[in-house]
Amino acid sequence: MAEGELCIEPAAQKPLIGELPPPDVMIVTSGGSRIPAHGSVLGKMSPVLDGILDKPCKQDTGSERLILIPGVPCEAVAVFVRFLYSNRCAEKDIEKYGVHLLALSHAYMVPNLKQRCARALTNQLTFDNVVDKLKLARLCDAPYLSLKCMKLIVKHFKEVEKTEGWMFLQCHDPWLELEILQFMDETATRKRRVRKLRKAQSMYLQLSEAMDCLEHICTEGCTTVGPHHVEPKRNKAPCSKFSTCQGLQLLIRHFAQCKKRVNGGCLRCKRMWQLLQLHSSICDRIDDCQVPLCRQFKQKAQQGKQQGDPKWKLLVEKVLAAKAMSALLLSKKPSAKVSGWRDMRQW
Repeated sequence: MAEGELCIEPAAQKPLIGELPPPDVMIVTSGGSRIPAHGSVLGKMSPVLDGILDKPCKQDTGSERLILIPGVPCEAVAVFVRFLYSNRCAEKDIEKYGVHLLALSHAYMVPNLKQRCARALTNQLTFDNVVDKLKLARLCDAPYLSLKCMKLIVKHFKEVEKTEGWMFLQCHDPWLELEILQFMDETATRKRRVRKLRKAQSMYLQLSEAMDCLEHICTEGCTTVGPHHVEPKRNKAPCSKFSTCQGLQLLIRHFAQCKKRVNGGCLRCKRMWQLLQLHSSICDRIDDCQVPLCRQFKQKAQQGKQQGDPKWKLLVEKVLAAKAMSALLLSKKPSAKVSGWRDMRQW
């Protein structure tokens, strides 16, 4: 082998093509280093290299075919060529030359190596290099690495904005800075939306549980409140949803004794009235329901005396959906419980 030439170990060639003829291609790297290779192997693994090798062959088959790969350390090029032969790459090589291998795999369209390098580089992200890695990910079209960089910047923005990389970005790449700031704003908006949806879902689950407790109190009775024809037992054990049931019993007792509810001046009575109306909207027991005012609310709805409110209809649909979801969850997890009555005060 001539001075300045690098070689690929025969062991790395065997898994791909077995015995090989003499090399017919010379890869020239930075500093003039030369790596002998086989055009058939390179062309099979990289369509870009295949296109490069195809041009000289059409012009002069007797001349030496050269592939120039400047700007990359010769050791990284040797690792890249070794991957083209064996489709394997040591973790230590990816860790050491990951940036160069990502650029090479993108430029020469080697997706397997590109994916491995992108994932390996995510483990090397720090506050100081995350901006540079983000630029590299954009140039090499590596969405996985780009997303990881964005998330790290959003999570630790105060630390990142103090680095030299961020200061350089502000001076020389305002469009990428704007894109990062927009991503941060979208992330914050998404988190607020998720919190709002979870809060709403929690409220619907609590209302669904309150409907179950209301039927339970009016049908069987609980510790202090029960059907009018059944005397509640003082020594009766609490039910499985006692945290909600107890609050509902206190509300029923207040509703029965309050004198302000006639004029609509009591908020607690208004809340109880809404719960009774909500029960009537979802109740499917027309003749034998023992919940007070259930039949009266249904008659008003049938006679058209009650105006149809889109928000109320949506609330009824959400509570029914939460009721079905709760039943499904309880069938899978018998010990599952919904939040207590104390959070329903916000409804």
